[in-house]
Amino acid sequence: MTRLWNEPSDFADEMVEGFVRANGRWVRKVHGGVSRSTRSAEAETAVVIGGGSGHYPAFAGLVGPGLAHGAAMGNLFASPSAHQVESVIRASEQGKGVLLSYGNYAGDVLHFSEAQETVRADGIDCRTVTVTDDIFSAKPHEREKRRGIAGDLTVFKTAGAAAASGYDIDGVERAAHLANSRTRSMGVAFTGCTLPGADEPLFTVPEGRMAIGLGIHGEPGIDETDIPTADGLADLFIEHLLADAEIPEGVDRGNARVVPILNGLGSVKSEELFVVFSRIADLLDDAGVTIVDPQVGEFCTSFDMAGASLTLFWLDDELEQLWTAPADTPAFRCGSFDTSGLQTVDPDDDDDTDAVIPDASHDSRRTASALADALEAVRDVIDEHAEELGRIDSIAGDGDHGIGMQRGSRAAAAEAAAVAEKGAGAQTLLARAADAWSDRAGGTSGALWGVILRTVGEQLGDDAAPSATSVSAGIAAAKDAVMAYGKAKVGDKTMVDALVPFADALAEHVENGESLVDAWAAASTAARDAAEKTSDLLPAVGRARAHGEKAVGVTDPGAVSLALIAETIARVLSDGAHETTEKKE
Repeated sequence: MTRLWNEPSDFADEMVEGFVRANGRWVRKVHGGVSRSTRSAEAETAVVIGGGSGHYPAFAGLVGPGLAHGAAMGNLFASPSAHQVESVIRASEQGKGVLLSYGNYAGDVLHFSEAQETVRADGIDCRTVTVTDDIFSAKPHEREKRRGIAGDLTVFKTAGAAAASGYDIDGVERAAHLANSRTRSMGVAFTGCTLPGADEPLFTVPEGRMAIGLGIHGEPGIDETDIPTADGLADLFIEHLLADAEIPEGVDRGNARVVPILNGLGSVKSEELFVVFSRIADLLDDAGVTIVDPQVGEFCTSFDMAGASLTLFWLDDELEQLWTAPADTPAFRCGSFDTSGLQTVDPDDDDDTDAVIPDASHDSRRTASALADALEAVRDVIDEHAEELGRIDSIAGDGDHGIGMQRGSRAAAAEAAAVAEKGAGAQTLLARAADAWSDRAGGTSGALWGVILRTVGEQLGDDAAPSATSVSAGIAAAKDAVMAYGKAKVGDKTMVDALVPFADALAEHVENGESLVDAWAAASTAARDAAEKTSDLLPAVGRARAHGEKAVGVTDPGAVSLALIAETIARVLSDGAHETTEKKE
């Protein structure tokens, strides 16, 4: 149970503020996360890591000499936005290229990839190595689909040490890939975690039972069993991890060297972990595996979850040298790092300057004002349904969809109201609202709603009043952009299952000559019907994919929230039409 917080929606921001003030020796605050407060005398390849907050010491706690140069930090269990990642990249890069590394989650992949492409367009050599260590999230032949959990430490440390040793971007990337290929993890939990302000945990485990193969964002386990003894848990870890481990070619298991990392997920005490580790050490010794630099503690938590994970990092000579190289960060220190050559970085002014509002026609400004009203209505309906959206997401996902939609819609509504007041046109308002939604919500839904708002705005422009045709074209373009961006298709059990019928129905009714009000109303009904039908589908992408049958019988939260928003805007359009008619009369 989480006890200490002020306003739940401000928790992540206040946490970052306190972390930076407590650790100014290592980090400085930048938009979207933290960057090193010092730099080496010689420029290095920059290693930028990140993901959602709530996993301390991942990710900000691993920023410092010998490890990461910056960490992009999203809201609790939500990936940072592309804008935030880009900001951290620019604050951290030193002209030698940038390696991005993060857990293999859909939202993180979307946002980090977009940021990568943006900085590449400006000439920054930016590469990516995703962490895929969780053996329970996909079969060995689909290793590239596995998610990243506590094994991210081995990849981050290897990459950071390589950069500090003078490797170029090619070498840092190669070393990080090698570390990822030699890292295997699995986790268990006895209770779920509760986010600040929430009444219930993201998931529950029956009394006396243990979830196996859970994710660090509160995703339910893949399996369940009675809680074992400490020795029994060690046996379970080693049995699965040794069976999945990839021993280097030509190396006999009896000569293998491994770094074991026993990680507490938030509420399991160090003393309990030491009891478990004693048996782990015995089992590795019995297998003829040499233990190198074992780690027991908290390295990647899941807020207040009661659980643990074990990572095995299989070494070769290069990886062992990089793993044991000195590092000095707030939460992970290794060897003795010579800080005498470090130079202090002048703190950047991270306040975003107000972007100039482009000129807009009178009609477009009127449209922008109406759009601001619509986003306020969207905010209100999401507030009303946030708890239910989180509930259905928790059955096969991580339970944060309602919170993410709430953060995003509130930020978008506030930004829209502010720029409408300044005389923005429709395109400018929607572009600014898109950035606000994406930044504040994070995650996959934050990215996709940012795409939707921005794409519709591009079709509307700042120069003219919208027509039913231009609005329909905007929604159609948004549909295509979402499918291209998220790689989902109809039938995958995502928001696309509601978005495609909505866009297609809108286009059909507009082509038949119906007014925007009538066409949108009919399309929103199509979206609602399609969202309800997602209960029959198996998830094919995203975090829920690993839980298969658990998702059957439950509607997709992304499709449901899209239908809610479509219906809400239908009411706003209808009310506006009635007001216009009354004025004419």
